[in-house]
Amino acid sequence: MPRFALHDWLTNFIPHPGAPEWRERVRRAGGALLGIAFTGIATHLLFGRAGDIPMLVAPMGASAVLLFGASESPLAQPWSIVGGNLVSALVGVACAQWIADPVLSAAVAVALAISAMFLCRCVHPPSGAVALTAVLGGPAVHALGFRFVAAPILFQSFALLSAALVFHALTGHRYPRAAWRVTAPASGQASGQASTSSAQLAPAQQAGAVTDPQRLSFDELTCEEFMTSADHAVPLTMGRHAAWEMLRRHGVHALPVVDDAHRFVGTVTHHELANGQPVGLVRRLWRALRRKTVQMEETVEAVMASGVQAVHRATPLAHLAAIFADNSCYEIPVLDDARRLIGVVKHTDMIRWLHQHAGAAYADAARPLADAS
Repeated sequence: MPRFALHDWLTNFIPHPGAPEWRERVRRAGGALLGIAFTGIATHLLFGRAGDIPMLVAPMGASAVLLFGASESPLAQPWSIVGGNLVSALVGVACAQWIADPVLSAAVAVALAISAMFLCRCVHPPSGAVALTAVLGGPAVHALGFRFVAAPILFQSFALLSAALVFHALTGHRYPRAAWRVTAPASGQASGQASTSSAQLAPAQQAGAVTDPQRLSFDELTCEEFMTSADHAVPLTMGRHAAWEMLRRHGVHALPVVDDAHRFVGTVTHHELANGQPVGLVRRLWRALRRKTVQMEETVEAVMASGVQAVHRATPLAHLAAIFADNSCYEIPVLDDARRLIGVVKHTDMIRWLHQHAGAAYADAARPLADAS
């Protein structure tokens, strides 16, 4: 048994199989080239004559990897780079001035920078290097003092971010990507109520029947009691073309996207998957040509929709009406306390429920009139 446990642990070091297609790799590398070049040239033109402002600081190279190479990551969003670099620079300069020992100063600077980024919700890994640069950057950096925060750090952060925004827009890539939102349950709803598995709920819900016919109020009915199973969820690493086939096979408008722990991270819709898909008579030929490179194609993580609304399982069903109306979506993911995907609520099921119960209420109201006549 220990041998198998060791083998399973070692498999965690295997490189991630997902990788973008070669055109996407070239696009991302070209973006980093242009971004760093623009940042360096802009710094030189504005501060070159001063002589004491570094034309480029090393952490900007790491930021470029995220902004251009992994722009889908929450760590690569605008507030992450600007806020992360800002608070880390402030912490680093303060530690450099107030703690004499460089090793202790560096350790404290990185620790406090991480804490500040968590507090400000702007975690950006290269910002740890910003804090270190403020401490170990040498006499030139130390001479700048707190001016180091504004120039070069803040200026170069904005310059690199501006280059990324323009580059992604010109190349047709969605950036930034808003974080998905979860609607919390209303007050009075117990978030820790007993959970019913989606597999148990699916048959009754697919039949369009509510288990308790007396509960006719949306405010009393929760999403967990109304949802259907999310058997069409796909992993982050699934290829775009494989997800396209799955979407067509299930006949749905969108596929929920989950991570390795089955936590909901977004959705990929027909619009994203259809982009670049062949149509007409060339479809079979295209599939044959792509068959050998399916492992290297773009993944759903790179094309999935952002700003997706999700709800907690204890959320009253009435709250979903506004979400459906405002977001023009076909289904809303339902999450448990650990933000794992446990089902979806479809707008067609809500319409069917309303039709059935509105019809029943109308019949009950009309029956006394019929008896009186």
